[in-house]
Amino acid sequence: MKKILVTSLLIILAHNSYGQIEQDKVLHYLGGNLYGLVGAGVANEISDGDRTWTFVGAVGGSLLIGVAKEAIDQNQYGGWSNEDLLATVLGGVTIGATIDIFKKKKQRKREQLFRDAIKTTEFRYQKIIPIETMEINSLLVLGISTTVLEK
Repeated sequence: MKKILVTSLLIILAHNSYGQIEQDKVLHYLGGNLYGLVGAGVANEISDGDRTWTFVGAVGGSLLIGVAKEAIDQNQYGGWSNEDLLATVLGGVTIGATIDIFKKKKQRKREQLFRDAIKTTEFRYQKIIPIETMEINSLLVLGISTTVLEK
C-alpha cells in the first residue's frame, strides 16, 4: 500500500511540474536524449565498452546537437538560448546515466552467473591431467570424460 501511495504521489507531482516547463524545453530535452543515445553508442563502439567514454559520448552528442541547434536559432531568429542548450545537455546526461546504471546491472548479473558456474565445477581432475598437454585440455573443453585419458 505504501508503494502505491508513493508512486501515485510521484505521478501527480510529475504531472503538475510538467505544466511548469515550456514545451520548447521538453523538445530540447528529448532531442538531447536521442542524440545522447547516438553519441553513447558511437563512443561505446570506439572505446570497446568503456563506461566513462560511453557517458562522455552521451553528453558530447547532446552538447554537439544543442550547440548546432542554438547556432541555427541565432542565425535565423537572432536568439541564442542558454536554457535550451542546458535542457538539451541534461537530456544527454540523463541518457548517459541511465545507460551506465543498466550496463552496470547487466555486468553484475553476468559476474554472478560466472561465480555460480565456477562453484558447480569440480576441479579434482586438474591433479590427474598434466597442464602441458594441449590435447587433454582441449578434451576437457569439449566435455569429454577424464576416464578416457586414464586408459
